[in-house]
Amino acid sequence: MIIGRVVLALLAIGILCQGCAFSRGTLGDDIKAEAVSLIQKGITTKAEVLSLMGAPDRLLQLNGRDVFQYYRYDAKAGSLLLIIFNFTRMSIKSDDVFVILNRDGLVEDIIASKRTDTVRFRFWPFGE
Repeated sequence: MIIGRVVLALLAIGILCQGCAFSRGTLGDDIKAEAVSLIQKGITTKAEVLSLMGAPDRLLQLNGRDVFQYYRYDAKAGSLLLIIFNFTRMSIKSDDVFVILNRDGLVEDIIASKRTDTVRFRFWPFGE
C-alpha cells in the first residue's frame, strides 16, 4: 500500500514538473531598407554611409579597402522540458549588409540580405 502511494506520488510529481518554454532574442539594430537603397556604387562616400546607416557593427580591412558590416540576428526557440531530458529547437536567421569602400572612400559594392522575416517557432525537436 505504501509503495503504491510512493509510486503514485512520484508519477504525479513527474507529470507536474514537465513544461514547455518559448523564447526569442535579437542581436543588433533593424537595418532600414530605405537607407540601404540610397547607397549608390561609385557615388556615395564613406561619410554619407555613416550618416545613413550609423556606425557599423563590424569594420574589416580587405586589401586596403574598408568593409562595413551591419547585422541583425533573430532567434526563436521552443523547448520541451522534461525531468530527465530537455529538448530545444532553435531557429536563427540574420539580416546582413556589407558596404565595401574603395581606397578613395567611395562605395565600390554593397551586398545585402534580409532573412529574419522568415524565422519561425518550431516546437517539435525531431525533424520538421
